[in-house]
Amino acid sequence: MPDAIPATVFVVDDDLGLLRLIEKALHREGFSTATAPSAGEAMDWLKNHRPDLMLLDLKLKDVGGKEVIEQLAQAERSVPFIIITGQGDERVAVEMMKRGALDYLVKDANFIELLPTMVRRTLDQLERDRRLVSAEAERKHLEQQILEISEREQRRIGQDLHDGLGQHLAGIELMTQSLEQKLAGKSKAEAAQAAKIAQHVRDAIRQTRSLARGLSPVELDANGLMSALHELAANVQNMFRVKCVFRCDKPVLIAENAVATHLFRIAQEAVSNAIKHGKAAQIEIALTALPERLMLAVKDNGSGIPNTSRGKGMGLRIMHYRAAVIGGSLAVQCDPNGGTTVMCSIKQPSAAVTLNSK
Repeated sequence: MPDAIPATVFVVDDDLGLLRLIEKALHREGFSTATAPSAGEAMDWLKNHRPDLMLLDLKLKDVGGKEVIEQLAQAERSVPFIIITGQGDERVAVEMMKRGALDYLVKDANFIELLPTMVRRTLDQLERDRRLVSAEAERKHLEQQILEISEREQRRIGQDLHDGLGQHLAGIELMTQSLEQKLAGKSKAEAAQAAKIAQHVRDAIRQTRSLARGLSPVELDANGLMSALHELAANVQNMFRVKCVFRCDKPVLIAENAVATHLFRIAQEAVSNAIKHGKAAQIEIALTALPERLMLAVKDNGSGIPNTSRGKGMGLRIMHYRAAVIGGSLAVQCDPNGGTTVMCSIKQPSAAVTLNSK
């Protein structure tokens, strides 16, 4: 197993004697070092290198440490750093920590002795932070994959129901109708029984289509989201006796089915919350294309979402996550006089195309 590459510590200090002492102390602890006696040389070195940690003297002869940090930020070359300061400058060092310094060390009698310990402690913390960020990114990636697999499987099952079971039931219905016609001239009772069977099969076909539609609500064509939201509003009105309308002043065509599906699921969950938690009597679903943004809003006149649901509800967390997956944001606004508005905003250019009304 190869040895680990030692961390590189970049030391910037215009005291050449102290610079050599710092370098020796760090070498003894196994660190790799690079040094610069001025801000100008430090900036030149940082153009082509990126250390694991920088030790920066607060007061340099050419440019102060504060200016070095500002220049690095402007050049987008910022690196983790610790401030080295003289006695009496602790207040300024604390100010530098507000600008991003991880710590500061005073040049006193114990300076060289304490320096390696502080460097190692800071590097260990940076490594823990990097691992935490990496783990969080991996977690989000896995969550996104799980959601994508779930959506893909739902679409597959929906298509299988529609194309497989649905077509099979349709064939049985035709056979039953044919049987009914043959029995009509022989026995009215048996023909009526065959008609009942055909009706049951038709009911099963409707249920199968409804299940398939629920599993794969958005068609693959560009206007699939508009059609799905229009159908959602109609179904809510029929099933729950709640006035629900879909408003889209200009047609919005969604290029990516995954984006359209996430937006539909957000609207579906918001409508469900309005009925379940808010006891709303009126719901409006609106899809609007702005010059740079696409807005989906679900507004109701209910009693609002309870605080417990707002903080802990799985539905709201999933809505926020779906919005993040498609590069958008979600906001929930509760009107003091009653009612809730759920708004999802995403960047318009990569997701939608609008057509001017004729």
